[in-house]
Amino acid sequence: MKILIIGGGGREHALAWKIAQSPKVTELFCAPGNPGTAQVATNLDIPADDIDRLLAFALEQSIDLTVVGPEQPLVLGLADRFQEKGLKVFGPSAKAAQLEGSKAFSKELMQKYNIPTAAYAAFDDPDAARAYLKGKGPQVVKADGLAAGKGVFVCANEAEALDAIGQIMNDKIFGESGSRIIIEERLEGQEVSLLAFTDGITVLPMEAAQDHKAVFDGDTGPNTGGMGAYSPAPVFTPELKQEVIQRIMVPAVNGMRADGIPYQGVLYAGLMITPNGPKTLEFNARFGDPETQPLMMRMQSDIVPIMEACADGTLDTCSLEWKPDTAVCVVMAAEGYPGSYEKGRPIHGLDPANSLPGVTVFHAGTKQAGEDIVTSGGRVLGVTALGDTVQKAIEKAYQAVEKIQWQGAQYRKDIGQKAL
Repeated sequence: MKILIIGGGGREHALAWKIAQSPKVTELFCAPGNPGTAQVATNLDIPADDIDRLLAFALEQSIDLTVVGPEQPLVLGLADRFQEKGLKVFGPSAKAAQLEGSKAFSKELMQKYNIPTAAYAAFDDPDAARAYLKGKGPQVVKADGLAAGKGVFVCANEAEALDAIGQIMNDKIFGESGSRIIIEERLEGQEVSLLAFTDGITVLPMEAAQDHKAVFDGDTGPNTGGMGAYSPAPVFTPELKQEVIQRIMVPAVNGMRADGIPYQGVLYAGLMITPNGPKTLEFNARFGDPETQPLMMRMQSDIVPIMEACADGTLDTCSLEWKPDTAVCVVMAAEGYPGSYEKGRPIHGLDPANSLPGVTVFHAGTKQAGEDIVTSGGRVLGVTALGDTVQKAIEKAYQAVEKIQWQGAQYRKDIGQKAL
């Protein structure tokens, strides 16, 4: 099989690394990819949102399966365009990708199908949003559209929420994505991610993973796209997993199908485990980053037949096997992230880190500059390790992190501690 992966971040390197292990794969391409994907695939100089050029390449090369990493091409309708030309795609249609592309669409679906989530209201007018906040307790303010995982403000009080409204709706820090906002009650508890494969009918869940969103130790500082993750998540018991599948995942897939918008690909549920049970914070229409890195390290099964089955509507014939080990991913980020940061700083120590047993260094924001690999993004590397206990996986991951240097590298020192 010839497979094309769309995207160029840490998630795509992890997917390429896993897909390349499949005996079914004869050729693997990644557009645009990064220096990490270049080790297992042929990188293409085509941006992930250039659907015309991606489609032309896929037709010219007779690509058997296209795997879409990021949300943007999905929301832009990549799957629809490819399928119209008879190409097989792993990823939802533009209409189905609204589940991530519009927070309001997602909340309306949850309300309609009785999927547990926080109470909320949607606003197009900043003054109406400000008026709604009067006398409310801690709230969460979200840009309605896509904001690269950064469009959420978790506010402790009314003043913080008012400031968030101003930044999103008046200052337009997320552009048009913030012309509409959602305000919802702030839920307390542990945050967990559950990802599932689906063909629009069958739901095949993966193992749970726990992400660390805040930039600094102890979950302090601004929210990021994720500073690290681990799997499995001990807080997520088998009973809890069944409850989430039955009350959240299956109703979402069935509801989308009932509304005439069948959903196939990966469904990602961001969950808060509250004292009143699991509640849905958000749905994403793709693999999470950095959850994908530990999940791919732990997945025993060949991922390619599962992806094909999602596209073909035959997922009921599939099952998944997992390694019993724990995987921990520590994100190494650029100085200043999630704010502004400098690019082009040479990275040292990648080979010694990668050569440690049970360790894989996934590239995210990197590029090749002559002989050097240099930083090119906010989240630069996802240093991921497998261990037969949580403690061993944490130790291995940080042992690898210590071998890698560039000017201004930052990372959290407490990834995985919640699992202990």
